[in-house]
Amino acid sequence: MAGAPSAQELSSLYDRTRAELDSPRPNHNAVKTQLSQLKVGLVKVALSNAKVELDPAFQLTKRSILEMGAEFSIKTGDIPAFERYIAQLEAFYYESKHGLAESKVMYPLVGLNLLRMLSENLIADFHTTLERVDLAQLQSNPYIVHPVKLEQALMEGSYKKVWQARAEVPTPEYLFFMDILMATIRNEVASCVEKSYSSLPFADAKSVLFFTSMDELLRFAQEHHWAVSPSEKRITFPSTTENSRMFQGESIMKQTLTYARELERIV
Repeated sequence: MAGAPSAQELSSLYDRTRAELDSPRPNHNAVKTQLSQLKVGLVKVALSNAKVELDPAFQLTKRSILEMGAEFSIKTGDIPAFERYIAQLEAFYYESKHGLAESKVMYPLVGLNLLRMLSENLIADFHTTLERVDLAQLQSNPYIVHPVKLEQALMEGSYKKVWQARAEVPTPEYLFFMDILMATIRNEVASCVEKSYSSLPFADAKSVLFFTSMDELLRFAQEHHWAVSPSEKRITFPSTTENSRMFQGESIMKQTLTYARELERIV
């Protein structure tokens, strides 16, 4: 495509890229290269024909390419690229100037962007985006309801609800930002617990930090330079002058979470 590609050439390249991305073992390098070619093609078409921006068929192709790029960014963990794609899609999703039917992937992508904002503590941006979403979708669309409920749980400091929300994601792609959010919460809780207690039994530490396996807990302990005693099945935190009380069951576990919220909320 040395010059401006034809509509057929763009459509053919899009179809090949879409098929590769949807394959069981996609070649990410190939998808990345083809996405770049598609974006360059869009620019060349726009430069060669000023009126093409008024063509619904061209705008539909452009939207589809941007949506595929946003999806690819999530699959490869490229958050800055995801932000750029979403920024370009806003004209299609909120301004309705292109006369296109609503995209089937609009709300999954909008929901993913809302989760991104929560994971980055961009609460003002989160609410600004919500204001642009139709009220009916806020109340019934599962892709939007999920991050809305998640934000409410964060505002309440209910970390357990946040953890439970991980099992209720409307699509697997949401797990990417959910895991980032849970990592932030774990670090907040860990920071509080190690200041408030001298040590914790393995089982209680695993529970209060929302881990599903002991291996995850032990790796986390190693990363935080905590002393681990396999024989006593206990983790000992660095000595502090604060509180040296031992962790004692479920009631204290709830108190620990309260301390974590009061120490430094993530929102």
